[in-house]
Amino acid sequence: MDTYSIRNLRFRYPKGDAFALDGVDLDVRRGDFVVLCGPSGCGKSTLLRHLKSCLAPYGAKEGSILFEGQELGNVDAKTQSARIGFVQQDPDNQIVTDKVWHELAFGLESLGEDTPSIRRKVAEMASFFGITDWFYRETNDLSGGQKQLLNLAAVMVMHPSVLILDEPSAQLDPIAASDFLAVLGKINRELGTTILLTEHRLEEAFPLAARVVVMDHGRILCEGGPEETGRLLMDTGHAMFWAMPAPMRIWSETGCEGNCPVTVRDGRRWLDGYVASHGAKPLSGLPQETGGPENAIEISGAYFKYEKKSDDILRGLDLQVKKGGFTALLGGNGTGKTTTLKLICGILKAYRGDVRTDGRVAMLPQDPKTLFVKNTVAEELEEMFGRNPSDADRSAAAEMAKTCRIEGLEDRHPYDLSGGEQQRLALAKVLLCRPDILLLDEPTKGLDADFKREFAEILQQLIEEGKTILMVSHDVEFCASYAQRCALFFDGRVAAESRARTFFSGNNFYTTSSNRMAREIEPLAVTVEDVVEICTGSRPQPPQRPDGLQEDAPQQTVRPEEGLPECAPRSERAHTSLKAKILTAVSLSLVPFTLWLGT
Repeated sequence: MDTYSIRNLRFRYPKGDAFALDGVDLDVRRGDFVVLCGPSGCGKSTLLRHLKSCLAPYGAKEGSILFEGQELGNVDAKTQSARIGFVQQDPDNQIVTDKVWHELAFGLESLGEDTPSIRRKVAEMASFFGITDWFYRETNDLSGGQKQLLNLAAVMVMHPSVLILDEPSAQLDPIAASDFLAVLGKINRELGTTILLTEHRLEEAFPLAARVVVMDHGRILCEGGPEETGRLLMDTGHAMFWAMPAPMRIWSETGCEGNCPVTVRDGRRWLDGYVASHGAKPLSGLPQETGGPENAIEISGAYFKYEKKSDDILRGLDLQVKKGGFTALLGGNGTGKTTTLKLICGILKAYRGDVRTDGRVAMLPQDPKTLFVKNTVAEELEEMFGRNPSDADRSAAAEMAKTCRIEGLEDRHPYDLSGGEQQRLALAKVLLCRPDILLLDEPTKGLDADFKREFAEILQQLIEEGKTILMVSHDVEFCASYAQRCALFFDGRVAAESRARTFFSGNNFYTTSSNRMAREIEPLAVTVEDVVEICTGSRPQPPQRPDGLQEDAPQQTVRPEEGLPECAPRSERAHTSLKAKILTAVSLSLVPFTLWLGT
C-alpha cells in the first residue's frame, strides 16, 4: 500500500488567477525517501501542506489525496497527528514549550499516552538523536541546529509512518545542515519511515534520495532516480539542472565522459580519472575587488550582550568593509552574525566599542515576514512611497516586482507566498529604499538556483552604482561565486578574513563541493566554473534563464526514459533588461523606511 496516492490535485489561492497546483498526480511508496525540488514558487510547499489536513491552505481545491488507502479528509485529526509528521522551515515555529524534555513529551501527552509509555518513548528518542546532554536545557538557549533537531525528535517520538519536511535546513549553517540531513537518512534506513523532503541543498539531499520529483508551475515535471533525473534535465536544457549537485554540473560541462557522479566522493574519483587522461589546465587569476580605500563600515572592539547577566554575544569584534565592496559573513548559528548587522543599522547598540557607518543603511532581515504590514503584495510595494502613491510610484513598484520576479502575485496576501517568494518581496521593498549600505541576512534562503543568478546580477548592478553590501549567509556556493571577500565568525568575533577564493580554499567544512572535489589538483578551485576551467581550459557560459512549462500545457509526468516536454518562456515575464529595471529602482527619490533602515 502506498503512503500517499495523489490524483489530479488542483488548488487555487483566494484571488489567485493561476493554479498553485495544476493537476498533480503522485504516488509516494511506503519506505521511500523522496526529494521534491523545483523553482521557488512552483508549488512544493503548497503540495506538502495539503498532505496534512490541519496545515492545508485556504482556497479552491479539486482532486483526491489518499493516505494509506483512505481519503485524507476522512482520517481523524488524532490519527493524522500521530501518523503524519511535519517539520517546518523555521526552527522556532514548532517549539511550544520551554524545556527540551517537555517538548519531546508534549505530542505524546496531547495524544493521551500514559506516563510510563511517555517516559520510555522519550528516553529512547533522546538517545537515538543524541540529545541527552541537553535534555534539561531551556529551548530558548538552543542553537538553530539543536532546535531543528528537537523539532524532528518531537515528531519522531510519536512514531509517524511518514515524515514531511519543508526545507528544514534553510536556516542552518553548513555543518548543522549536513548533520540534520544525515539524521534523516538514518531514520529512513533504520526505522523505515517514509520521507518526503523539499530542499534547496541538493548537494546533501540527492545522495539520500531513492526518488527525485521535479515540479514547475504547479505540476510534476519529471521523476526518477537522482542520476536519471539530472541527466533528463540536462538533456532538455531545463533551468532546474543548474540546481543539481556540483559534481553533476561539472561532469556535464566537460563532455559527459564516464558515469555521472552525484556525490563529492564519486566526483573526486571521476575528476582524478579525467585529469589523468586529459591533463589539468591552469586556473585564471583572482577576480578583481571593487571599492576604494575608504571604509563604509568600521567596527572596533565591539562588545554586546542581550541581557545584563548573560554571556557576551560579541567579544571585541573588529570589522571593516570597504565602500563599494561585497563582503560575506559566514559561521555557525549563534556566533553573532545577525547581531552584528543589527548593530550596524542601529537596531542594537554595543555597550563597549565603536560602530561607524558612512551613508544610509537598510537591512533585509532573516525573517522577511517582519517587513509585511499590508494585505497584498501590491500594497506592500506601494507602501514604500507613503500614503498616497502617484501613478509614477505605482509604475516603479511594478517594475521592481518584475525585477524580483513577483509579477503576477500582486493580489496575493504576503503570507500566502512561498518562502522564496516572500524573500523576493522583502528584497523588493528594501531595494526601493535606495540605501548606500545594504545589509542582507540570509537573502538566498528559499531562493531557487535561477533567481540566485538574477539576484547576483542585482547585487552587481548595485555595486557598480557604488553601493556597499554586507551579507550574512550559510550559502557557501553563492558566497564563493559572487562575494569579493569572506569572513568567518566564531565566538563573537572574526576568526579569519580574506578574498573569497582564498577563504574557501583553506577550509574543510566551510567550503564548496567543487573545492572538495578538486583541492588535490588545484586548491584554489572553489566553484563549478573553476573546476571546469582546470578541466577544459575555459570557463562555462552562464545558462539561459528559465524555460518552464507553457502556462496552458497539460501536466506531463515524465519518467527518465521518456524525455521532458518542450519548454517555452513564461508569457508574463518581463522583456525589459535587468539593468534597466535596477536603474529605475535605484533612481527613485529616497522614501521613509522605518522598519529596518538606519542612518
